[in-house]
Amino acid sequence: MTTDTRRFPSLSHWGAFTAVVQDGRLVDCEPFERDSAPSAILSSMPGMVHSPLRVRRPAVRKGWLEQREGSDRTARGSDAFVEVSWDKALELVAGELGRVRGTYGDSAIFGGSYGWSSAGRLHHARTLTHRFLNSGGGCINQAGNYSWGAAQFLLPHVIGTYTPVTGRVTDWESVIAHTRLFIAFGGLALRNAQITSGGAGDHSTAAWVAKARAAGVDFVVISPTRGDVPDDLDARWIPIRPNTDTAMMLGMLHTLIDAGRHDRAFVRSHCVGFEPLADYVMGVTDGLPKDAAWAEGITGVPAETVRQLALDAAATRSLLTCTWSLQRAHHGEQPYWTCIALAAAIGQIGLPGGGFAFGHGSMNGVGNPRPNAPGPEMGSGANPLGKSIPVSRLSDMLLYPGQPYEFNGRHDTYPDIQMIYWAGGNPFHHHQDLNKLVRGWQKPQTVVVHESWWTPTARRADIVLPATTTLERNDIGGSSRDRFVLAMHQALPPQGESRNDFDIYRELAAMAGHEAAFTEGRNEMDWLRHIFDGMAMGWARGGFAIPDFDTFWAQGFAELPPPERDFVLFDSFREDPVAHALKTPSGKIELYSERIAGFAYADCPPHPTWMPPAEWLGAEAADTWPLHLVTSQPADKLHSQMDAGALSVAAKVASRERVRINPADAAARGVSAGDVVRVFNDRGSCLAGAVIDDDVMPGVVVMSTGAWFDPQSTSLERHGNPNVLTMDVGTSQLAQAPSALSALVEIEGWTGTAPPVQAFDLPEGIGARAPVGDTV
Repeated sequence: MTTDTRRFPSLSHWGAFTAVVQDGRLVDCEPFERDSAPSAILSSMPGMVHSPLRVRRPAVRKGWLEQREGSDRTARGSDAFVEVSWDKALELVAGELGRVRGTYGDSAIFGGSYGWSSAGRLHHARTLTHRFLNSGGGCINQAGNYSWGAAQFLLPHVIGTYTPVTGRVTDWESVIAHTRLFIAFGGLALRNAQITSGGAGDHSTAAWVAKARAAGVDFVVISPTRGDVPDDLDARWIPIRPNTDTAMMLGMLHTLIDAGRHDRAFVRSHCVGFEPLADYVMGVTDGLPKDAAWAEGITGVPAETVRQLALDAAATRSLLTCTWSLQRAHHGEQPYWTCIALAAAIGQIGLPGGGFAFGHGSMNGVGNPRPNAPGPEMGSGANPLGKSIPVSRLSDMLLYPGQPYEFNGRHDTYPDIQMIYWAGGNPFHHHQDLNKLVRGWQKPQTVVVHESWWTPTARRADIVLPATTTLERNDIGGSSRDRFVLAMHQALPPQGESRNDFDIYRELAAMAGHEAAFTEGRNEMDWLRHIFDGMAMGWARGGFAIPDFDTFWAQGFAELPPPERDFVLFDSFREDPVAHALKTPSGKIELYSERIAGFAYADCPPHPTWMPPAEWLGAEAADTWPLHLVTSQPADKLHSQMDAGALSVAAKVASRERVRINPADAAARGVSAGDVVRVFNDRGSCLAGAVIDDDVMPGVVVMSTGAWFDPQSTSLERHGNPNVLTMDVGTSQLAQAPSALSALVEIEGWTGTAPPVQAFDLPEGIGARAPVGDTV
C-alpha cells in the first residue's frame, strides 16, 4: 500500500516546524532545522488537530435558540447544544449584531478575544475580531495585557517607554562580554523560554545562558522555588517570600546609600526625584529606615545576604532583571520601579552589560541579538468608539455597569455590555477568581465564540462557530525578538465544517454592508503578500536584503542577519541625556513622578514604595490561609492551549493539575505524593495532584495555570485550575493589571472517591465522551 506523505512549513508560538501529513492526517511536527532547542509541545499537535474535541459544526445553545435574549443565562456551561447549518448560524450572529447595535448602541458590544491564538499575523483571531467589529461601528475593547500589564502603564511614566518589557533589553552578546553579576529577581525559568509571541525559528535562551555562565558571569536567582533556577547553571539561589522583592531591593538601596556606594553623579545627571526617594529609604520621611534588617523581617532573606548582594552589585558590572511574574501581583508596579531605582543608584544604566532588564525567564527571545527591523503585522483598524477597559477588569465591567473606576489618570465608568464576541482566547484560563467571572458571564444577553475545540469558553457561549487551526490555512508569522520570518503553508483541509475566521468575518461583514472596509478587496493570499511587502519595505529601509514573496513562500522562511553592534539599553541616553532625552516629562529617569503624584492614588505613591499586598505571608489572613499560592506558567502547554494534548495529559497527577508542596508542609497535613488534595480559600477550591518538592520553600505551594476549567459547582473545581483561587483586584488604580500572584490558600487531603474530571467531555447534544491524549 502506497502512503502519500507530504511536508509543509509552519509555525506556532512554541516554535517553527514542518508538518508531516500522511494520507490526509497530521502524523508529526518536525522541528525547524535551525532550532537549537525545540519545544516538546510540538508532540501534542497531531492529536489535537484531529481530536474528537474539535468543534466540527456550528452549534447554538438550546435555551438561547428557543428563547434568544430571554434565555436562562445561568445555563451557560451546562445547557445542551443544537448543531445548525452555517447559513442559520451566520443569520443568527448577524441578527444579534444588528439588534444589539440598533437597540443599545455600539458600546454594548464587547470585542474580547484576549489570548495568544495563532502565531500567524493574518489569521490572528483577536486582530480579525477587532477589525471586523471596528469596521462595523466599533466595540468596547481591552487595554493592556495579562502578561505585563502593570509594567505597560507604569514604565512610560518612569523611563518614557514600555519597550524593555517586550524583550528589547541589553542583548546577550553584551552580557557575555561585560556582565559579571546577573541578578534575576523572580527566577530564570527556562521552561518559559519554549514560548515566543508570534513564534520563533530558534529557541536561543538556554544557549545564551550557558554561554554567559561559561564566560564567567555569576548568576543569582531570587525566587520562592529552586525550580526557577536552570539546571547546571551553578547559580546561587536565594529563597524569598512571594511578593516581597520590593522590600529586598529597598534594603539593598539603603545599604548603598548608607555606605556611600551609590552613584551620586548618575542620579543627579540622569534622574529626577532621588532625594525624596532616599528620604523614604533612609527613614527620614516616616521614621522607618528600609535597611537590610527591615527587609529580612519582610522577605525572610537574611540581612547579611541583602547587604552583601548590594555591595557586590555596586562593585562589579551587574545586570538586574525582573520576571514578568513580579508585576502580576497586588502593587505589582512597585518591584519594577524599585528595580530601576536600584539600578540607577548602582549607576550602570546605559553601560554595556549593566543596568536593568525585564522578562528574562519569562519568554524566549528576551535580549536576543536582532536588528531593529519590523516583523509581519496586520492592523485591526481604528475603533470608531475609541473606548476600552483595562484587560483584567473584565468581571467588574460585566457585573457593575455604570460603576466609576480610575485607570492611569483617567476617570471612566464601566459600559453596559449586552453582547460578547470572542475568538481565539480562553478567559476561563486567563482571568482571576473564575467563580466571579462565571457570574459576570451570565449578564450579557448573547455570547458568540469562534473556537477550534470545545474549550471552557466555547461551552459557555450561546453561538459557537467552528474555526480552523493554523494547519488548515495559509499565513505568515514571526516575532520582533527572533531573526526569522516563517511561511505557514496550509497542510490540511478544514476539519469538519470549520472555516477561517477571516472568511467568517468577511461573510458577516457582507451581510452588514461593510465587507469592503473589512477586506480592503483582498483575499487570503493577497493579504499575505501585502503583509510581507510592508515588512520588506521596513527591512529595505534598514539595509537588509529580503527575497521577493514567491521566493520566500517557496523557501519557507527569511532571515535577518545578526546585528552589527551589540544593543545596550539606554546607551545613547547615558552618553547625552539632553540630546537623547527620555520621553518622560523631565526627559530623565523619574524616581519620583510628579505626574503620578498628580493622580493622588493611595495605592500607587509617586516613588517606589513597599506596600504590603492584600494577601501575602505577612498578612493577617495568613493565620487562616497559611500557604502562598504561586501560579506559574506550565511547561507542557501554552496557557490552556494543548491542555488536552498528549504532553499535558501525561504530566497530570490523578488526571489533575499538579500542586508542588514542601515536604514539611505536606507532612503537617498528612499529604503524600500522588494524593488528590483540595486547595482552597474563601473564593473557591479545586482538586489537584500532590507533588512533594523540597525545591519549594516552606509556606509556599506552586501550581501551573492552564487546566481547562471544570467546575462541579461554585464550591469545587475538579481539574486543578488555580484561577478559582486567585484574587481579582487591580494591581493599583494606575495600571489596573492582574494581581494573580497575591493569593493565600490552605490544602487538605481529599477523603473518599474524587469526582471524575469532565473537562474533556463533549457538551450534551454534540457527542459522546472524547478520549484525550492520543497522538493520532
